[in-house]
Amino acid sequence: MRTIGLIGGMSWESSMEYYRIINEAVKRRLGGLHSAACLLSSLDFAPLERMQHDGRWDDIAAELAAAARRLEAGGADMVLLCTNTMHKVADSIRDAVSIPFIHIADPTAAAVRADGLVRVGLIGTRFTMEESFYVDRLRSVHGLDAIVPSAADRDVVHRVIYDELCVGSVIDESRARFAAIIGSLASDGAQGVILGCTEVGLLVGPADSPVALYDTTRLHAEAAVELALG
Repeated sequence: MRTIGLIGGMSWESSMEYYRIINEAVKRRLGGLHSAACLLSSLDFAPLERMQHDGRWDDIAAELAAAARRLEAGGADMVLLCTNTMHKVADSIRDAVSIPFIHIADPTAAAVRADGLVRVGLIGTRFTMEESFYVDRLRSVHGLDAIVPSAADRDVVHRVIYDELCVGSVIDESRARFAAIIGSLASDGAQGVILGCTEVGLLVGPADSPVALYDTTRLHAEAAVELALG
């Protein structure tokens, strides 16, 4: 079994989900008392969140590249960055190590394409929805057309992620708002919706959507298990 390296803490609420999903997947595959070989570099999110909103992405890239190098030095055979937003600096992390870096958008897009879909909605932080780094990868690498919510709905999604989900608060009213936003994306032609924030799966699931949902946390974690077990 190869060792999975995780850069987490952004937020630790979703990092817990990674650990759970990875170990459940290994247990399904191997049975018995088997669990995953993992290394976790869990970072303090508060200063990184300030850097995000101050636009200090070069500083973020340096912090996350250093975390990846620590994982490789510790014996990790691959690196996962347990957040969608921080994939804005994915190239810096990939270039910092010699082991594979699994980009979160790739297993997600593969699942969408396997279902025969080409037009998907994308919800996540404002950075993920409004900047080009994520949508462009879906389009240029995987041939997917991604649409995002309206400006007002993007404000709601961003606020709920940072003010509620990242601090472990799951509120029914917010679930209803997200369900309505997902419904609007479906009405605009989305054949499925990517949950492009690793905390959003804590709030909504299949029962809240008229179309298929693609939980990046689960798909990313399961891709790591596939590589770990060969």
